[in-house]
Amino acid sequence: MKVNIFDVARKSGLSVVTVSRVINHAGTVREKNRIKVLQAMQELGYSPSAAARSLALGKTGVIGIAIMTLNDSFLDAVVKEINDKVAEHHYLMALFISQADENDMNNAIFQEDRVDGMIVLSPINEERYEQKLTRKNIPYVLVDNQKDNSLAPSVQVDNFRGGYEATKHLIDLGHVSIAHISGPSSFLSSKERVRGYQEAMAEAGLECRIEQGNFDIPSGYQIAESWIASGSLPTAVFAGDDMMAFGVMDALKNNGLRIPDDMSIVGYDDQVFATQFHPWLTTVRQPVESIGAQAIELLLKQIRRKKDTEDNEVKHLKLQPELIVRASTSMFEGK
Repeated sequence: MKVNIFDVARKSGLSVVTVSRVINHAGTVREKNRIKVLQAMQELGYSPSAAARSLALGKTGVIGIAIMTLNDSFLDAVVKEINDKVAEHHYLMALFISQADENDMNNAIFQEDRVDGMIVLSPINEERYEQKLTRKNIPYVLVDNQKDNSLAPSVQVDNFRGGYEATKHLIDLGHVSIAHISGPSSFLSSKERVRGYQEAMAEAGLECRIEQGNFDIPSGYQIAESWIASGSLPTAVFAGDDMMAFGVMDALKNNGLRIPDDMSIVGYDDQVFATQFHPWLTTVRQPVESIGAQAIELLLKQIRRKKDTEDNEVKHLKLQPELIVRASTSMFEGK
């Protein structure tokens, strides 16, 4: 059987904490105790492991990332930025695809001795994460979470502003028949983009027209097909993400319609494909680099505060998106 730090503690007659301090060359150990530990280690043939060092240092050197899916180039970009920032701070990143069900929450990664902290990306059941991570005493930060009043530090994008600016762009181009394809209502980001759309339309005295999609190409395609079949095609559409916008573009092209001549289209996220489809997609860019950097900074502060119970500041950051105008939108000339 492999010898461990607990065997050394029993052999030396000292505590595990004292053994760990000796292993990590802490200067607070009495010389006679240090000698006892070293003798026990030699007699047992014990070689300190990384886990033993972590026990003494109070850190694992690992940051965990929980994400619902990898089938999203925006979330992929956020994970890449977080990974780069994690490396800059000399941590390793552990990626975990989670739906926050009971099996997931019992996974080994959700343990204090496995990670120093967790970043949870776009969680649906964020209460479960909050309960589990708080109970396990693991510092964490939520990114693109679904509640504005979260008790945890969080990083969000001002999706209301993004939805408003996307819609206002179409209004400024002279469009009055502007539809919005929203994402699932379970996402706060979807609801905030809808709210931004509604605000811009109300200011212009225009009637809202909202269809619900599913943050994917098929839902955008099907909605556009239904408009074409019923002869109710709007002159412009603001899609709640780029994937639904691509679906609309595909349906229009398959029916011999031109973009932006027959319809102007705005997406959201500025995913990698936004400049690979033709025409290039006008979209709302989320500040991916800032999201990653701010999430890591907040988490590192949480990890440091774990050792300082008097400092319990919680910070919520809301970053600003940017409208990127490309070739999929143009002035409405009237028909």
